Amino acid sequence: MADDGESAPERISEAELAVMEVLWDKNPLAASDVCDKVCTERDWSIPTVKTLLGRLVSKGAVETAPDGRRFLYSPLVERSEYVGSESRRLVDRLFGGRAAPLIAHLAEAEALTDEDLSEIERLLRELRK
Repeated sequence: MADDGESAPERISEAELAVMEVLWDKNPLAASDVCDKVCTERDWSIPTVKTLLGRLVSKGAVETAPDGRRFLYSPLVERSEYVGSESRRLVDRLFGGRAAPLIAHLAEAEALTDEDLSEIERLLRELRK
């Protein structure tokens, strides 16, 4: 993210992102609810999820609210905001701040489907209006 005076959360790791995806889908949730969604597929335990939630709270990406003897977790960062900042960071870091070389790289690597290309063309037409 650009340094515009706003306090952005620290970088989110791949494991933390899996937890964020659960919270973006539905919130607030208890740690056990998050575990129900990710522990089996990732071979995690509830202590792992609690550790990741604690890190996300420390980073300012998630907030907690007491609910009896447990805590409920909610994201403080919108998914679209996170995707936008990470996309910008990727373009800045790997492509000198220009998106065109990223698209060219994906096309050369045959990572774009015909459907992707059609969608990019549609977006470009909309942007030029």
